[in-house]
Amino acid sequence: MAKKTAQKTPAKKAETKATPPVDNIDLLESVRLTLTAELGRTRATMQDIHELGDQSLVELEKTVDQPIDIMLNGELFARGEVVTVGENFGVRISEILEPA
Repeated sequence: MAKKTAQKTPAKKAETKATPPVDNIDLLESVRLTLTAELGRTRATMQDIHELGDQSLVELEKTVDQPIDIMLNGELFARGEVVTVGENFGVRISEILEPA
């Protein structure tokens, strides 16, 4: 009696629909970031802080003519100047810094 050998049929390739390539930058455009404009800093003792009240004045280490720091997610990103936009404050960027 002759043995029957099973013939293998070639597997069909799964049909997939090609999706157009997406630029990697497009994926990042919806990521939310925190931008902070820092006017200046100062150091104080607990006693100094305890004595603060309405109408207290806190002097910052920066002078009026120095640019303010613009932070992006807590990292220094740029420098600029404070401006008014209607009734709001704004920042005009004067320098974007190179990554460290």
